[in-house]
Amino acid sequence: MVEIDILAELSDMKIIDYRNTLAIVSLIEVLTEKGIICSNDVALKAQTLDAISEEQIKIYTV
Repeated sequence: MVEIDILAELSDMKIIDYRNTLAIVSLIEVLTEKGIICSNDVALKAQTLDAISEEQIKIYTV
């Protein structure tokens, strides 16, 4: 029974992840279409935030 609960929770998490991703992509598309941002801005910010996260992880694990 525990195995079924875990699989159900995993399924719910996948649905939530899909909806969150869809919302984020939709926001990026609308902002891009309105000329507020360009896709390059998003890519550069993602790289910056990813690098910061990696550095913070290194600091906390040392």
